[in-house]
Amino acid sequence: MDVQAWRGALYLRLSRDDENTGESESIANQRTLLRDYAAQQGFAVVSEYVDDGWPGTNYDRPGFRRMLGDIDRGDINLVLVKDLSRLGRDYIQTGRYLELVFPEKGVRCIAVNDGIDTARADADMAPFRNVVNELYARDISRKIRSVLRAKMRDGQFVGNFAPYGYRKDPDDKHHLLPDEPAAGVVRQLFAWAAAGKRPAEIARVLNGRGVLPPALYRCERNPTLDPDKYSSRKAWTSAGVARILKNVVYLGDIAQGKTDKVSFKVHKSRHKSPDEWVVVQGCHEPLVPRPLFEAVQRQAKSRRCPGEGTFCNLFSGLAFCADCGKAMSAVGTRKKGSVANLACGAYKAAGNQACTNHFIAYEALYQCVLDALRACASPTQAECGLLFGRLCEKLRLEPRAQGAGRQREALQKELRRLGSMVGQLYDDRMQGRLGETNFYPLLARYEQRTAEIQRQLAAVDAESPQTGWEAQQARDARLRQVIARYAALPALTPAVLFELVERIEVGQGEYRQAAHGKEKRQRVCIRFRFQPAPYETEIIT
Repeated sequence: MDVQAWRGALYLRLSRDDENTGESESIANQRTLLRDYAAQQGFAVVSEYVDDGWPGTNYDRPGFRRMLGDIDRGDINLVLVKDLSRLGRDYIQTGRYLELVFPEKGVRCIAVNDGIDTARADADMAPFRNVVNELYARDISRKIRSVLRAKMRDGQFVGNFAPYGYRKDPDDKHHLLPDEPAAGVVRQLFAWAAAGKRPAEIARVLNGRGVLPPALYRCERNPTLDPDKYSSRKAWTSAGVARILKNVVYLGDIAQGKTDKVSFKVHKSRHKSPDEWVVVQGCHEPLVPRPLFEAVQRQAKSRRCPGEGTFCNLFSGLAFCADCGKAMSAVGTRKKGSVANLACGAYKAAGNQACTNHFIAYEALYQCVLDALRACASPTQAECGLLFGRLCEKLRLEPRAQGAGRQREALQKELRRLGSMVGQLYDDRMQGRLGETNFYPLLARYEQRTAEIQRQLAAVDAESPQTGWEAQQARDARLRQVIARYAALPALTPAVLFELVERIEVGQGEYRQAAHGKEKRQRVCIRFRFQPAPYETEIIT
């Protein structure tokens, strides 16, 4: 074919991200090499395709796809590359393009440094070159995985983005630091969960307050990210809240290596079992204390979703059969005024062959546990007075005021940063560096974030402790109310149960003759977290 008939295209690829603001120097070198070669050979270059930062094992590259589309339309019939590894490092896929796709479309391919030209009869070395290129990619992949695994075992964070509530240390990108005010949101999540709120309830509260969900918060902190790619619902969800509540990163630990690739040529990830994760403790500052985290996990494991109109079993995950150890399960009751009975789970599933019924009225167990907590956990009047004195002494240091001050300072710093970003945004608009299409969405995001920070500042100021004699009197009154509430313990709540009770064991009831007739007596053993010996009692039901 006459040299004038060749319509050439340059294909340039680099398998690492640019460190400069524009294209990498390697891309520029490839372009210079190929244009010089085309000029020497007399080829006309009509197109150029660049994939900067794309690995050779991935053929779904934007530049490569555009080139294939132009080949299908007949716009080009000559592809110039620096070497065959620029086309790709999968010898099967690269060979398919060189021996099937390109010949079928009448396209000639030249790899300048490899001396490969598909128009010549001496191109038989191309398959061997492709195999060598794949072996190189396989070796690089193995080395990268080994380095990342070593960093994980050393407790270094290797993710692209820090978890919600943290930021990367400017001096060490593998170390995490708390990120206020997101860290405050995380602490509030755990406090709500420990108080018995379900993830769906927490999500509704956060959405009602206008708190940005983690994905949008990340995009707000990194304006180059597209929110549409990171969040479809753009709101807090129960699943998102649940993920935060079970993430050990908030204990100061790091759990990594949760997924891996099936093969370096297959980009689909598989989830690994927890025993395969790399978990290192004490890597950074925790956001929640371990007892609080563990209490939330216990609640999550025992949580059941009650149907509409049904009662909520407070003893789910806490009450067990004293004989077989199976969890007590709610069953129907014909007793007037009773909402349900609890029965041995094994008996409920398999009948007398597994265990006996261990029936106990829900109300009877509720009153039994409440009485036991009042007897064992509620302080006496003398103990209340001693506790009040100690707390007053401790509150003189006003740690809450110090904490509020730190939070206020962090929020004000965030407001100053947002103001600076808005100013820069207007400068870019005036200088023509930013069009209306991008200007107004970014401005709306910054204004929404500013309003949220101002609301949080107002909340901090409203909750900040006062000073002076009147403030001290108000504080003392509130403190006495709190102590009195725990001394009285008017009702059971999920937070109280999971904080104080480890396990409840219900024995089989027995009917005995009494003065007024037969009565059912049943042994209940309650294991409290705050005392080593179990509390045992026999109740009449």
